[in-house]
Amino acid sequence: MNAPISTQEASVSYTRGYALLPMPRHVALKDGTVQFGPAWHLRVTGVDAADISVRTLQEGIAAQAGFRLSSASGTAHEIVLSIQPGAVHIGYSDNRDSDAYALEITSHGITLTGNGASGLFYAVQTWLQLLQSDATRSGLLPIGCIVDWPDYEIRCIHWDTKHHHDRMETLRRHLDQAAGFKINAVLYELEDKFAYPSHPVIGAPGAWSTEELQSLVDYARERHIEIIPDIQAPAHMTYVLKHSEFSHLRCDGNNYQICMDDPAARKLIFELYDDLCAATRGSKYFHVSTDEVYYAGICERYRKPYNPENRSLAWVDYVNAAHEHLSVRDRRVIIWAEFPLLVEHVHLLPSGVINGIGPGRPEMLKATRERGIRNFLYTSMQGEELFFPDLFPYTTQDGSSKPGRLADAACSTAAGTATIPQCLGTIAASWDDAGVHNETFWLGWAVMAQGSWTPGAPLSETISRFMEIFHGSECVNMESIYRGLQSSARFIEYALERLPSVVRGPGYGNSRGKRASPRSDFGMITPVLPDATTFAAEPVFRPRYARILEAMPARMEDHVRVQSLLAENLKRARRNRQTLEIFDSIAALQRHMLEMMRDAALAEDRVVEAAACARQGVWDRAHDLIEQAIAQVRHIQTDREAVFERLQTVWERGRFPKGQSVGGKNFVHVMDDVKDHFADRTPDLRYLLAPELRIGLDSWADSLEEFLNILKKSRL
Repeated sequence: MNAPISTQEASVSYTRGYALLPMPRHVALKDGTVQFGPAWHLRVTGVDAADISVRTLQEGIAAQAGFRLSSASGTAHEIVLSIQPGAVHIGYSDNRDSDAYALEITSHGITLTGNGASGLFYAVQTWLQLLQSDATRSGLLPIGCIVDWPDYEIRCIHWDTKHHHDRMETLRRHLDQAAGFKINAVLYELEDKFAYPSHPVIGAPGAWSTEELQSLVDYARERHIEIIPDIQAPAHMTYVLKHSEFSHLRCDGNNYQICMDDPAARKLIFELYDDLCAATRGSKYFHVSTDEVYYAGICERYRKPYNPENRSLAWVDYVNAAHEHLSVRDRRVIIWAEFPLLVEHVHLLPSGVINGIGPGRPEMLKATRERGIRNFLYTSMQGEELFFPDLFPYTTQDGSSKPGRLADAACSTAAGTATIPQCLGTIAASWDDAGVHNETFWLGWAVMAQGSWTPGAPLSETISRFMEIFHGSECVNMESIYRGLQSSARFIEYALERLPSVVRGPGYGNSRGKRASPRSDFGMITPVLPDATTFAAEPVFRPRYARILEAMPARMEDHVRVQSLLAENLKRARRNRQTLEIFDSIAALQRHMLEMMRDAALAEDRVVEAAACARQGVWDRAHDLIEQAIAQVRHIQTDREAVFERLQTVWERGRFPKGQSVGGKNFVHVMDDVKDHFADRTPDLRYLLAPELRIGLDSWADSLEEFLNILKKSRL
């Protein structure tokens, strides 16, 4: 078979009530339907009865329809699963050919045919999405044919676990969901979440053993997903260099980067590579990171002087050594080809490496292509934004309009093969820097999955399909929930200031080089405290945040609607309820922070009025107002702890406690000398409360208690 891309025909399938994601390449539906039910049988041809495609089909039918198919041969009303190489002609000889499939539904039966095992598996995934669509609730399936294959060979999402550790059951659930969206690779950034046998001190308490990680790799591979291990090196290495055993390897004394020219440093990193290779048998790729290596060659012992050329050459030397080390272990090496690499040094790299961060600058893309280095199309679903990703269009603090990460992903995948000739695949990164929960990434990952399979689909349709498939049609106004959580997150983040840090001293440097870099904290200023002698008190909190407080009622009204929708959908949800529970906990935290800002201003109003009363000798009124202000702040404290306790309980159902101790091993928390990630401010989840704690409301209330005693003495 040979079929052209026909997104218009696939869109017609959606208008008839069939939500498919990724949207198939060619869909031809006829007017008729066929009744599917328990009387149907299953026949497999050239496929083992225990194959993952067969098991997934049976488990999906059981979950959605409540029965399993019996095996039979040659009967009417049967589903036939088969692998037939070349059944769908696509014109590619790489893995995309194996991923191709055909799905045909007639009045007599259903056939699912894959060019390869992965193609049959994807045919099953598409058929199960048809089965769960609104239009097939009564078991009526559309008569027609789907012919399908992907545009991009590798369709990769990114698990960054630098500041959290997911439970094994969570990761397996994520793999099942990823497989449903025809994602076939996961870039797993492990850092200290693996117990490296060669250096056990590096692994955090509860880190995966070799056997545990291998079991996850095997689980993924059975579902036609490759887990690509990613070790942050030679920069972003605080998870290693914070330990005293490795302090002598710190680059110029900082714990962010290892002294990459030091033979002992390379030996250490390559031993970590070997440990991970042994725990990811069957994987073909290995990501050696190499991003943001700001200080390559700065170690005075090895390379002089520290300048752009030597910095780039030190980076190239490291990549060449890593490639040589891993190539003999049958791994293809992925790098981030970025700073400090100079374009004129690209020709010094081995042609076998793969750049994971394309297209990048035009001159870098041109240089990598000329060297024969293949590129991934890179986009990111989360960066440094707080509490919720910028998925939808938004306005920055300086008033600039941005399209949002979903539109970026849809546009970049649509243009990708033209922008990056011979593009190997896509990477949808999701960084853990700000500690945003990874359940918030699924919409972004799904949009990237759609663009990686059949680029050019209408974004609004993709979003609607995702909501129905992931959350179920029982859930209502889900897009409004996503947009509302994003809006509240940006409102809160923009309300917060970057104040001089009271937690951290200056950093070692930044991307511009070694220099003392002042740190800052997210927070707000403390409300005014009356003078103990004159009772003078000019408001500081309310005037400083007047614009925020003026917009607060409208924001809170919208947020109440979001929380009401979440409460309603939590009652309705049949699929991925845990995601809504996470969203509900985030919404509760946002509600608390909005009310905290409002109530801090109201408490200050009372304090200012109380001070005026005290100056006039109206002691009873002054006393009452201070008590009211204290009560208001104590309520903020109580609410904060209740919201946090609930959030922690919900998050830890799918994750291990952040900073946990296991078997007598304690987590070592040392902050990065260069990076200042929001999620790293505390060893536990209380980083989410750090902006509020920076205001100092608790100590302010204590001071008001003391001022209350002063008032009592003054009235005597």
